[in-house]
Amino acid sequence: MAISRDEYSLNESIFMPKILVVDDDIHATTLFKTILTAKGFDAFIVNDSAMAVQTAESTKPDLIILDLMMPEPNGFEVCRMLRADPKYSRIPIVIFTAMGDSESKALALDAGADEFLTKPFRVEDLMLRIQTLIDKAEQN
Repeated sequence: MAISRDEYSLNESIFMPKILVVDDDIHATTLFKTILTAKGFDAFIVNDSAMAVQTAESTKPDLIILDLMMPEPNGFEVCRMLRADPKYSRIPIVIFTAMGDSESKALALDAGADEFLTKPFRVEDLMLRIQTLIDKAEQN
């Protein structure tokens, strides 16, 4: 039985992209979860960088937001671990950090990040980048 266009549109409209936020700062992850949920995303948070890959395995996110300054493994290492696994090689990764220097940005992009944003941030900028990356990933 074929799905009608109206049924497809209804199913498409209830799709909530899943976003995994990895940051050791519980206040930051709580803020992200609040913002992302309000904007229609299904947000998962993890405050222990050592659990990032395991949490990605269980949640199967459409996008990952990752802080750099975390206890071992740091954000650069987590990004490399995710990129080394074929399951996560195409999932967009947004680095979100207070480290705004060009060297950190170059290292993050070299580790496999798709975007590099610095704190503080404008919600509109974050949403635009997230939506652009999710749309681009769906086309691939």
